[in-house]
Amino acid sequence: MIDMNLNNFAMKFVKKISGSNLQKLGNNSFVSKQIEKARKKGFDNWHLLNYGIKMYVDPTDPHLLSMVEGKDPEQNVKEIFYENICPGDIVIDVGANIGDYTLLACTKVGTSGKILSFEPLSETFLTLERNLQLNEFTNCGYFQKAIGEKPGLANLYKNNLSGTMGHLDSSLNGKNLIKKDYRLAVYGKVEFFNGYQILHPDYDKIDLDIDPINTGSIVALYPLTGEFKKVKIEHRFFRRLMKQAEPYTEIVKDYYDSELLDKEKLISLRKAIKNIHFPESTMDLELSIKRLKFDEHFFLQLLMVLRKFSIKKINTKPFKINGKKVKKIIDGLGFKLTNAQNKVIKEINSDIIGNSAMNRLLQGDVGSGKTIIAIISAIVSVENNMQVAIMAPTEILAQQHYQSFKKYLDMVQISCALIVGKQKSTEKEKILYALKDGKINIIIGTHSLIQKNVKFKNLGLIVVDEQHRFGVLQRGNLLNKGIQPHLLAMTATPIPRTMAITYHGDMDLSIIDEMPKNRKKIITKVVNEKRLIKVYEFMKQEIITGKQCIVVYPLVEETKKSDLSAATEGFEKLKKVFNNANLGLIHGKMKKSEKDTIMEKFVNNTINILVSTTVIEVGIDVPNASVILIEHSERFGLTQLHQLRGRVGRGTAKSYCILVERIVTANSKKRLEILEKTSDGFIIADEDLKMRGPGKFFSTEQSGFFNYKLADMINDGPIIRKARSVAKTIVEEDPKLDNHILMKQRLLNEYSEYFDTINIT
Repeated sequence: MIDMNLNNFAMKFVKKISGSNLQKLGNNSFVSKQIEKARKKGFDNWHLLNYGIKMYVDPTDPHLLSMVEGKDPEQNVKEIFYENICPGDIVIDVGANIGDYTLLACTKVGTSGKILSFEPLSETFLTLERNLQLNEFTNCGYFQKAIGEKPGLANLYKNNLSGTMGHLDSSLNGKNLIKKDYRLAVYGKVEFFNGYQILHPDYDKIDLDIDPINTGSIVALYPLTGEFKKVKIEHRFFRRLMKQAEPYTEIVKDYYDSELLDKEKLISLRKAIKNIHFPESTMDLELSIKRLKFDEHFFLQLLMVLRKFSIKKINTKPFKINGKKVKKIIDGLGFKLTNAQNKVIKEINSDIIGNSAMNRLLQGDVGSGKTIIAIISAIVSVENNMQVAIMAPTEILAQQHYQSFKKYLDMVQISCALIVGKQKSTEKEKILYALKDGKINIIIGTHSLIQKNVKFKNLGLIVVDEQHRFGVLQRGNLLNKGIQPHLLAMTATPIPRTMAITYHGDMDLSIIDEMPKNRKKIITKVVNEKRLIKVYEFMKQEIITGKQCIVVYPLVEETKKSDLSAATEGFEKLKKVFNNANLGLIHGKMKKSEKDTIMEKFVNNTINILVSTTVIEVGIDVPNASVILIEHSERFGLTQLHQLRGRVGRGTAKSYCILVERIVTANSKKRLEILEKTSDGFIIADEDLKMRGPGKFFSTEQSGFFNYKLADMINDGPIIRKARSVAKTIVEEDPKLDNHILMKQRLLNEYSEYFDTINIT
């Protein structure tokens, strides 16, 4: 039996702080620390080197064995605990065990603070006392007592598996502990360690629990991560909390009226919340999931529909389609536009002759001919006395666009300039002055175009290439430089339909689904490193016939340093393999002048093999390049590989994509086989989405859109389309959501940062 009465000294301090507010643990980041071990006779001295603490630890105790081995499972918790204690604090350690937390607190509170440690087990208490004496701490009072709700006596049961641990009988503090002769329903993983055991089982007391929540039904499992883990909240405790909260579902108000719920076959929000935690049947659970998924998709669709409607309301000056300069360009192309290209041109013209600003996404596979459409659209804008801004994600791609545009614009006497970050200040200032004065019709650049010093006389059209690389706010900054300019966004990344209507739901969509007739299919082969000798011999033959090759190295460990290192080392190895060829190396760390020189040499065929990092994913157009070899292809996403593959096959010669798979897994094998079988970017994008999820398609900033808890963009296509239809109907009838107050509030709470064009307040 354990005495639970506190002496006057301890009680004084407990009463002193009992009414105090407890400090909330902050969102601290931490780094795992190495624990040095030093074995001694019978006991181990465990050193927390960063805190200067020594402890006696019994290495025969399985619970403490992890400490001895330097793998303390609570190390992260201890670091958070330590960081949140301040000098002068009073700390009470209930169930102090051998004193690891007590000792940490002693080092932090100083002489002005106080520690009260309580440990009822006699053997454990002796080790606690010994550890305090070992470190010569005088700011701690320690007591062989247990803490309960009221004074008295209670049974203390020792854990046979760990000599330092035990638990109190429930006689003093209620109903939670198990007694002899209880009948239990138990669920958990059975393991063997000094006998059969179930660690941390879920259980219900059959005779006492009127409404069991842990067994005998569909039981909820929660992703208890982050803050929950820090404070050791587990499933059973969280279920109890949810059960206690269950009656309060009666006060939940719905976003939708009964008519809409009936029409869309949705259950009420009240039922959904209740049944998602404690469903009585699988049907209840499925209906709850459907309803909550619908809500998540609906509010994102509501945002997109509102953005689209807001943009459509922006009045702009209608363009006139002259056609003379456009016709001259088309006649001088040397090839015929595809039916898909002509269809897209008509869709764009239909937008710009109207009174509303165009907001269109042009989606086309690599080499489908998006650039010429952008050129034609730009010419129409200039014919209407408006300026055009072309924004590309990289300087290489911006340079390529400049060369492509200038080639055609010179034919119709339209001025064009390039502005990038690394230009000389005098050159840049000259361009900026001419742009502001209206003497430059078309400006091409990177994100530098959104800088404050870039001003236009009359910006009428913005073309954003590889638009998924720019955030919503970046595009918005560029739009603000004109008075209701038209926006044409382009991407060579085929976007799955569910993603298109979700992330790009505020835009009209045009698709080029037809390749030029002169484009030959690229032969794609997956090889292991053992076949590289044959591949190198094949590349040598291609070079002898006058063709060129590209070798790409991946981003390794997601650091630019390793990216560069991999390409540099590969370059040196390849120089020995291709000792009779001219090789060039290009990477993101090079100066612009160096990259330009290498690219110029490659374009002019004075470099036979270009070795590169993924910097060439976009931005290279060399018709003479016939082979691209991609190292460690298993590290890339399918869509990225598809884009890299598009760097060859841009001429009339047969072209090849060699995918080197160095680490073979079942998943990588399946993924790369897709590239071998199809060149359809949309099929590839669908498969990539299924395998990697939406977060891999977009930057961190953009994937913040998808704050889904239950919703699934990959498999929820029907729900997404239904949610969009409902959102569209609501916005048409109530554009400011004045009759949908709860709906408006949730939208404002979750997505207000994206309200650049929306006004519903």
